[in-house]
Amino acid sequence: MTVAKKIFQLLPHENVIYFGDTGRYPYGPRSRQVVRRFSFQNVNFLLSHRVKFIVVACNTASAFALEQLNKRYDIPIVGVIEPGAMAAVKATRNGKIGVIGTVGTIESEAYQKAIHGKAPELEVYSVSCPLFVSLAEEGYINRKATYLVASEYLDSLIKKRVDTLILGCTHYPLLKRVISKIMGKKVKLIDSAEQTAKEVQHLLKMEGLLKGSGKKSFRKFYVSDAPDRFVEVGERFLKDKIEEVKRIDIEKY
Repeated sequence: MTVAKKIFQLLPHENVIYFGDTGRYPYGPRSRQVVRRFSFQNVNFLLSHRVKFIVVACNTASAFALEQLNKRYDIPIVGVIEPGAMAAVKATRNGKIGVIGTVGTIESEAYQKAIHGKAPELEVYSVSCPLFVSLAEEGYINRKATYLVASEYLDSLIKKRVDTLILGCTHYPLLKRVISKIMGKKVKLIDSAEQTAKEVQHLLKMEGLLKGSGKKSFRKFYVSDAPDRFVEVGERFLKDKIEEVKRIDIEKY
């Protein structure tokens, strides 16, 4: 939803079909094979709506499935890892970059590979922070417990003196204030959601797919389970009303 929010802000004229796999998430602890199967089904559903461009707005799915998705489908598909990695390479001053994310994203070493593909001399240090997802979804944004958890997770990165930190999960931007306070003002936080939205805008222009300001745009939300819960959490992420959400059977795809 943090990626969707940035896309809505940056590309207000685009029609957006959003699918949230609420019945099978989180993807972070799942195996590579399962995440790929889920990702194929998710893309098949989106293609049934004749979309022109797909954003894999999940770090774990981007790490485990993006390459296979691009091989299988003849449509532009982007993930959230490359844009975040590029922004971190540009931002670092001392050559030390930290990455926080789910277990799956961190174990995949996708960010390390992306960063070293651009600048092999940089040092990359990674830490999985699985509890951040629950804290963000439950609205524990400025609680004492959140600061305690963040302090424990981030301690090793502080000791490594990273000057740039990639928020490698799309839930983590909700905890920016906490993370920034723990890391210190001198550490630059890279929001992969913001960088991904900019990349989407750039690629739509390059492909000649950018929609003008003619007809009023629409946003349609679909989930695989618990639409009421999605509205509750989604509105917290978007800071906006979600008028309607439809539940679909993703296994059909």
